[in-house]
Amino acid sequence: RWLTCKSLPPGALERIADTIADRLRVPWFSGAVKINVSLVPPLVLLPVFLHIAALHFLLGLIVLTSLPAVVLWYYYLTHRRKERTLFFLSLGLFSLGYMYYVFLQEVVPRGHVQYSQVVALTCGLILMLAALSRAKKDPGYLPIPAGNEKPSHQGLANKSVRGSSGGLHGITTSGAASSRAVNGEAKGYSRMSADEPEGVKKDWCTKCQLVRPARAGHCRLCGRCVRRLDHHCVWINSCVGEQNHQAFILALSFFMLTSVYGITLTLHTVCRGRTPFVALFYCPGAYSDYSSALSFTCVWYCAIVTAGMGYILLIQLLNISYNVTEREARLALRDNTGHRLLGGLVIDTGQYNRGFLCNWGHFLSMGSSPPQRSAEDIV
Repeated sequence: RWLTCKSLPPGALERIADTIADRLRVPWFSGAVKINVSLVPPLVLLPVFLHIAALHFLLGLIVLTSLPAVVLWYYYLTHRRKERTLFFLSLGLFSLGYMYYVFLQEVVPRGHVQYSQVVALTCGLILMLAALSRAKKDPGYLPIPAGNEKPSHQGLANKSVRGSSGGLHGITTSGAASSRAVNGEAKGYSRMSADEPEGVKKDWCTKCQLVRPARAGHCRLCGRCVRRLDHHCVWINSCVGEQNHQAFILALSFFMLTSVYGITLTLHTVCRGRTPFVALFYCPGAYSDYSSALSFTCVWYCAIVTAGMGYILLIQLLNISYNVTEREARLALRDNTGHRLLGGLVIDTGQYNRGFLCNWGHFLSMGSSPPQRSAEDIV
């Protein structure tokens, strides 16, 4: 395009990218193994950028300012295309490993960190990875019907007729539900029974071909319906739902504690005689040698990531306190049915809020026992 001043045919760049992704393989005993392209950039670019940032203060300012912008740009790019990517999970795991390596290689040999502190930091990292591994498991996917066959609306209508006190009323109700189901095909779901109480409303998902219980939702990235869907987290490349929400909060909490502790130990070593908060913004000897500069740059990188994860954790804790999910808050904003609280940090729908203690009791007991399957789900 640059040499001939002519535009490329439609889809040419996508075909080139697909070809490169298919040819990117590494030799192995059982044959060449295909590598996911999204795994490569964090492994290559993160160490390069951090080492460049450690060369000079201005380079560090430029790199640490541009990194979040690039990550956000890539997030919106993949989110708009509705694509799943391992980039963010790879970036998170490799960042943890590389920060831990720099801590052991550059900070510990200075002699200001005790053995017990290294053990505490390592235990926090292990606990965070264990919680992350649990959060990566089944978030509460609804079982796909056998053969992926769509249950007939006629059968649902007959059940409505038998369950009503008057045949005419049952036919009218079921007919209205069927009409809503047809009209809701474009959106992927439709409300099955609008006259039922709030706590027992069910949705028909036209993509998964099943009736999903209240608070369940369809993830467009995973292509599955999830019980009490909160959101799809790109950092774990999975949904956050009924079965893994507790592990997700635990992983975020362990990450925050471990990261803040590691940042404090590093600043106490690099910037002696200053409190961690002051040393983060004023550390005259940080660029006196390359080892100190690299450690200080990694501290700032960890601080930026920790601030972002801290905001996510804060929003999650507030949502749990009001018993609302991210999906429900987003739908409430779209339909203008929620109330903004605490400066807009939380959206209270008022539908499931039963008070602070009851909300947290419900969250802590969530997913402890397998959900009861109704007769309709079995049929």
